[in-house]
This record gives sequence, structure tokens and C-alpha cells, in this order.
Amino acid sequence: MKSAAIMGTAIAASPMMFIPKARASYAKKTLIHPNVNNLRVVGITDPHMTVALEPVCDWPRQDELVAQKVVWENMDKLVCGLVETHKPEEAWRTIFVRPSHKAWSDTVVAIKTNHIALQHTRSAVMSGVCHALADIVGVKASNIHIYDGCHGSDMDRETPFTGLPEGTRIEGRWGGINTRTSVPSPWQGPEGTKCIKHLVNGSVDILVNVSMCKGHSSNFGGFTMTMKNHFGTFSPSPGHRSGGQDYLLAINQTPEILGPMDDRTGRVLYPRQQLCIVDALWASKRGPGGNPSHQPNFLAMGVTSPVVDYVMATKFRGEKMGWSYNKDATGRMLTEFGYSESDLPYSGKIIEI
Repeated sequence: MKSAAIMGTAIAASPMMFIPKARASYAKKTLIHPNVNNLRVVGITDPHMTVALEPVCDWPRQDELVAQKVVWENMDKLVCGLVETHKPEEAWRTIFVRPSHKAWSDTVVAIKTNHIALQHTRSAVMSGVCHALADIVGVKASNIHIYDGCHGSDMDRETPFTGLPEGTRIEGRWGGINTRTSVPSPWQGPEGTKCIKHLVNGSVDILVNVSMCKGHSSNFGGFTMTMKNHFGTFSPSPGHRSGGQDYLLAINQTPEILGPMDDRTGRVLYPRQQLCIVDALWASKRGPGGNPSHQPNFLAMGVTSPVVDYVMATKFRGEKMGWSYNKDATGRMLTEFGYSESDLPYSGKIIEI
């Protein structure tokens, strides 16, 4: 799992093609991130990440209650647990992989945040990953773009993230979801769908997924976390029609998310989505609307989105919080990527740090 990455050139979509050419599908059960155990999910519970217990409160109040220093320290612990080292700087540098043809100062990072309704990423979590990228890894703050292509139009007003490295860009909708691209099976949409152009044209080198922990339709497993967070990278409309779960699974197997792939084998040549975070400082049994219902003071990390969601659904939402989930829909998050629970370390448990 520690082998060096095979770097590839980002796949660009031709603007002249309205119906994009089908591309190779992800080769199930193959390595996505070259430096980290792809099946490892780490988590931490720490009541000191907040200074008071107020389970049902709005985002400004949540941001007031979060202890930034403790959150940052715990994010360092999580990334160390994910990489299996005791050195935070080494861990962050192992997680983030730059393209072979670029210096870190030229590398472009996109951070997908969930900005629908009332539950949004807390500033300490967002600033923690941004400072790791800028201060430790060497990415220019002006090359870090925080976005939600569907619901982000008022992001700078509703969630004016504090503590970000100077120059970090809160992009809002970032131009919107306006560029057509193809989507593999299991979705059967014949004309592809639309996506944020910066991912279709390959100008984004690294994608970070910072998600919430909320309830949702049983069609999506009964929750929304890292996979469904990309209903804001890709058009959400097909996901709310017949075959919506197929669409959810399919968009998360595209080069836009996973990274450029070998057209013949379907193997990921260079990982684009390199880190997935679930911000469950506050969480909700139901959703996606409304304020949170609980304050678990919990954070989780992994590098493979469907694995993160499966483990979080079964072990955190199911076992720890006692919230129901759709077992069949949740199970497909593993099987459609070629895995079963028996493949997961520690019997599919969250590795508590």
C-alpha cells in the first residue's frame, strides 16, 4: 500500500462534444490512493472539541462553541492514524500526492463542502485541512477552492469560514454545474450528466471531500455523507429520479472524482479525491434539512469514499447512535466498488484514535 503513485495526465473533456464519449469504468477493488490503506477508516470522539453541549443550534452558534485548537490537534491525530505514523507533518505529506508535472506551489485543490439547508462544515474543520495543505504541504492558499456547485451561492455570507489561510478562495457555486460528461454503470443515463467544469477539464489536481453526517432518503442508505456530498459536484437532478442510487454510485466512480484512469484497464493512474472527512461534531438522525439533533463531538477520516460511508453508516450511525439505515443500499456502496465487509480491517470497525 506504500508503493509510489503512477502519475498520469488529467483527462480533459472536449467542449465540442455535447454527448461525451464513454470512458473506462473503474476497475473494482483496485488501488485508488497509492500511499494509504484504502480500506482504513479512523475516528475520534472528544467532548473537548466543543466548549458546551447544545445539540440543537444553528451554524453561527456551533462555530462559537467549537474549540479550534483541539479540533486541529485531533485532525493531526486522525491523519496520523490513517497513515500509521506518529508524525503529523509526515502524515499530511503522505496523504496529499501532487501531480508529477507540477510543483506544490502550482497544485490546485478543490474542497467540496455540503452547503444545503442548515447543517454546514464548521470553520475549525475547514481551516484545519486548509492550513495543513498550505502550511505543511506547500499548496498556495490562493489555489485552494472551497465550493458547492449546487447550493453554494450564499456560502460566503451564511458560512464565512474563519481561520482560513489568507488567500483561500470561498468560491460558492464556482461557476455552477454546467459541463457535460459521461457517467459509467451502474447508471444507465444515455446522455451523461453535468459536472463542475474544473473537474471535467482536469484543472483540479486534488479533491478533498468534507461532508456532514445527516439523515436522508432510504434510497441513499438513509443518510448523506461523503458520496452524496458530490450531489453538488455533479448535477443532483438524476439522483432524485428512478435509478437514483445507481447514479450516486456511478458518479463516485468517474475520473472527475477518482482521478484519471487507464482507458483499457480502468485503473486509477493518479488519485484526485485524496481525503474524505466526516464532520460529525454535530449530526442528525433525520435530514437533510433542519438543525442538527445531536452533538457527538466526532470526526472521521478515510481515503475511499464508499468505504468511509459504509463504515460510518454501520458503526457510527447504526451501532453508536442507534439510527436506522437501509442495509441493502448501504451494502451496495461496498459491492459496487468490489468489496465486502470481510475485506475491511478490524471487521469493518471504525479505528478509534
